Amino acid sequence: MRLFDEMPQRDSVSWNTMISGYTSCGKLENSWCLFTDMKRCGCYVDGYSFSRLLKGIASAKRFDLGEQVHGLVVKGGYECNVYVGSSLVDMYAKCERVEDAFGAFMEILEPNSVSWNALIAGFVQVRDTKTAFWLLGLMEMKAAVTMDDGTFAPLLTLLDDPMFCNLLKQVHAKVLKLGLEHEITICNAMISSYANCGLVSDAKRVFDGLGGSKDLISWNSMIAGLSKHEQKESAFELFTEMHRNWIETDIYTYTGIVSACSGEEHQSFGKSLHGLVIKKGLEQVTSVSNALISMYIQFPTGVMKDALSLFESLKPKDLVSWNSIMTGFSQNGLSEDAVKFFRYLRSSNIEVDDYAFSAVLRSCSDLATLQLGQQTHALATKSSFESNEFVTSSLILMYSKCGVIENARKCFEQISSKHNTIAWNAMILGYAQHGSGQVSLDLFSQMCNQNVKLDHVTFTAILTACSHTGLIQEGLELLNSMEPVYKIQPRMEHYAAAVDLLGRAGLVNKVKELIESMPLNPDPMVLKTFLGVCRACGEIEMATQVANHLLEIEPEDHFAYVSLSHMYSDLKKWEEKANVKKMMKERGVKKVPGWSWIEIRNQVNAFNAEDRSHSLSKEIYLMIEDLTQEMQWLDSDNGFDQASLIGVNFVF
Repeated sequence: MRLFDEMPQRDSVSWNTMISGYTSCGKLENSWCLFTDMKRCGCYVDGYSFSRLLKGIASAKRFDLGEQVHGLVVKGGYECNVYVGSSLVDMYAKCERVEDAFGAFMEILEPNSVSWNALIAGFVQVRDTKTAFWLLGLMEMKAAVTMDDGTFAPLLTLLDDPMFCNLLKQVHAKVLKLGLEHEITICNAMISSYANCGLVSDAKRVFDGLGGSKDLISWNSMIAGLSKHEQKESAFELFTEMHRNWIETDIYTYTGIVSACSGEEHQSFGKSLHGLVIKKGLEQVTSVSNALISMYIQFPTGVMKDALSLFESLKPKDLVSWNSIMTGFSQNGLSEDAVKFFRYLRSSNIEVDDYAFSAVLRSCSDLATLQLGQQTHALATKSSFESNEFVTSSLILMYSKCGVIENARKCFEQISSKHNTIAWNAMILGYAQHGSGQVSLDLFSQMCNQNVKLDHVTFTAILTACSHTGLIQEGLELLNSMEPVYKIQPRMEHYAAAVDLLGRAGLVNKVKELIESMPLNPDPMVLKTFLGVCRACGEIEMATQVANHLLEIEPEDHFAYVSLSHMYSDLKKWEEKANVKKMMKERGVKKVPGWSWIEIRNQVNAFNAEDRSHSLSKEIYLMIEDLTQEMQWLDSDNGFDQASLIGVNFVF
């Protein structure tokens, strides 16, 4: 700049060079001031001046300045110039003004590849897949225009759903035909697209085909794709290979690989990754810490304190940080803490979003706090989130669990998109919990008729509905049709629901046959359900076998011990019961007490068995005693019939 100031005479080249320099450094204000001075000095403003300035305006998304420059371009007669015109198209496209971009494109006499790519990228940015590929077709018909990596890389980002599998393969074929299969930007975009479409093996094939030309984006894209589709071991191997080959990692590498760590089996590896993050000095990078918080909340109970410690030590917290910690509280049964943190979030300078509302509404569901849920509903409405699909689904769940199924249905009917799978699932489950299995089945039929996408949660909900209302035949037909008809492979939760369905009907042998025919080894969830069925049906020998198996695979869980203990009590086998209690003591297993709670005047009052910690415990126990006596009196043979009690008022 000093050299420029000292120049006795400046021409267009010197002005343009300075404008270009400031633009490249992201200093649009300086570029704009120089451009203004250039015009004021009477220096000739040419196409290069306009194109360099428009580049800076596009990067800053300053549509207001772009319009002013466009006026000067037209005044100077440069709108037909391919370089200036392409810069205008790019500016409007990046400002998401695709109609204006198309108008500027039509003014160019002979658009080149840059012009076409800028226009296509604009429609990609606004997610207009149909128009973007229509433009690709038009571009292909122009023999003088060459399609390159700038054409295909943006388009591939649109193909991020299994519904685009065939279109993605057609694009890949076109890339091969044009000899662009070794362009690194196209290959990286192709890896992400194949992974997002669920074709992980094809993504891996493209990745392997890059050989030694892979860059960091290639590795990060492949790790993220494997993590997303639960191919965690492969993701870990790839990450290890990166370190073995001394490939430099970045924040995207760590967010991708950390997201693959969930469950007890990955706890040790996850903590090692946390150590690497600290070693690399990335712990205060918000996105990396957010991924670590999400990782810790997915580990077994006991590591929530690690997630909370990370959250509290993170200085630049964003909304994802808050949402992650609230979700963690909710998932780990700490719903009151989730509500408390929602209040903290509202008092901060961060704007609450739909995920935050969904998290606090789920906590209201778990606590069954109707009044608090209604207040949150009112706040969501005030914040214009009532029609949001995630918030609506959480509202349906909250009202269902609080026993107000009518309000849940009202929320469902008001939803803007009738193809929202989450809302349908929540409504089906709500009716299932209220014993209205036939209504759930009707909703399931409507989902199918309206082409709403079914998922594994849909079948968990509908099987639960069949179980709660004794619709055995319908439930079994749905389970058996999941894979052949609906192309959804049954999971453990579906088999557990089917076990419960048959067990409630007392069909113990059918349950046993179902478990033996499962393609997977039954997990603790299925075995616990089966144990409950055996005990309820009096199949003591079978129950003992299941309980002993559970003790082998989950020696620290109290469920099997307590079930065995109660079962031996029922049979008056005191010695066996004593042995179970002794085993619990030796292994340090403690029964987790059950809690009940009631909401009074927006205050949750929680109790467990023989609890006397409540400030009104004396009055509560006196009331229980009075109620118990009244029930005994009503139940006794006292000569009164039910009709004789009409009109009698009891004062408590």
